[in-house]
Amino acid sequence: MTYRGKFFLAMVSTAVAVYAFAGVLLGWYGDISAQQPINDPGAQIRIFESVLQHIQNDYVDEPDLEKVRNGALRGLADGLDPYTSYLSADQVRDFEANKDSSRAGIGAEFSQVSAYLYVVSVVKDSPAFKAGIQSGDVIEYIDTKATRDISLYDAKHLILGEPGTKVRLRILRSGAKPQTIEVVRSVFSAPDATSEMKEGGIGLVKVFSLDKGNAESVRIQVSALKAKGVKKIILDVRNVGGGDIEEAVAVANLFIKQGDLAKVVGRENKVVKTYAADPSKLVYDGKAVVLMDLGTAGAAEVVASAFVESKRGDVIGEQSFGAGSEQKLFTLKGGDGFLLTTEKWASASGKPFLAMKRDEGGVKPTIEVKRPETPEPVEVEDLVDQQDADGRPGAPPADEPEEEKPAKSSKPQVDIQLQKAIEVLNGKAAAAAG
Repeated sequence: MTYRGKFFLAMVSTAVAVYAFAGVLLGWYGDISAQQPINDPGAQIRIFESVLQHIQNDYVDEPDLEKVRNGALRGLADGLDPYTSYLSADQVRDFEANKDSSRAGIGAEFSQVSAYLYVVSVVKDSPAFKAGIQSGDVIEYIDTKATRDISLYDAKHLILGEPGTKVRLRILRSGAKPQTIEVVRSVFSAPDATSEMKEGGIGLVKVFSLDKGNAESVRIQVSALKAKGVKKIILDVRNVGGGDIEEAVAVANLFIKQGDLAKVVGRENKVVKTYAADPSKLVYDGKAVVLMDLGTAGAAEVVASAFVESKRGDVIGEQSFGAGSEQKLFTLKGGDGFLLTTEKWASASGKPFLAMKRDEGGVKPTIEVKRPETPEPVEVEDLVDQQDADGRPGAPPADEPEEEKPAKSSKPQVDIQLQKAIEVLNGKAAAAAG
């Protein structure tokens, strides 16, 4: 049976067992449950209380209730979004001490798709980039730990470590055999933005990161192109994940003179903060377009959405990934805690980028140009299913030989998205409204 089939069967069995268990043991609950709204916290708490009571009174062995509680809290986090996590007491102490600041990573932005660690984007020239990890890769194992068994928070912390140490990642990739890649951790800074001239007198500004301080490098490149008399600019935010919302607003403001650029929204989409354009920060008001792809996430989505909603220029490429949120730590009596998503980043109109469903999140391009090699997140389960069908169940990297990496084609691929952007700016292609 495929992983998807096993997962579905387990979910169905669990659902049947829970409701049967609750109905038989509570009796009266079966009569009122149909009348209770699904989001009634009182009804859900009664189910938890009933299950806990029977674990305590009827389980065959003496239960470790602290372990049971920890498992239940992890389950609660799993039912929300990938960025909400249950933290142990040790993790809470590390979080509050900002212990991660002294650890090294590999230069990639991650999320979680179908319970697996998913590579949203890879920073150019980072350890991950040099090792051959790509946007859209699914990480099945981190060393000997299966990512489907742990939270996104735990997975990220397994990848972090001392500079110079190695981490082994088992990678599932669309159109390729599973492979194990060894990456050396290091303290790494993303490159500054670059610029170059393209055909037709068009300036191309390539952004590699929107972390703190990177907006200034974008401003420098835009100003340099303007000084050269460029009348058309392509702003490339492809494969830019994560980042800082204020940096993104600063980049959008280089091109957009007035109006709202982004918002932060809380519960029930209540606006927590609004970022408006500052007319004095405008640098370039000529014709411009944005390039975006599936690896565009978080701060870069702020830039893309600002162009779309202000009608500043076309956004060309693929629907972005859909990320950008802020978490708050709530400590519990036992010293452990809940890192809970309390705010989301949103476009100027208030539409959050992070959503439960793929088609409801991210930013949609005004001109869609899909690259054939771009894997969709929905293909994660297909990758796992194919591995099962091939009779090659996942195994920890330490227990398997190194897979031969697919040979790279010597023929350079045509960048069809960049090509389309040049055509649009030169008036050779009609810009379609999204």
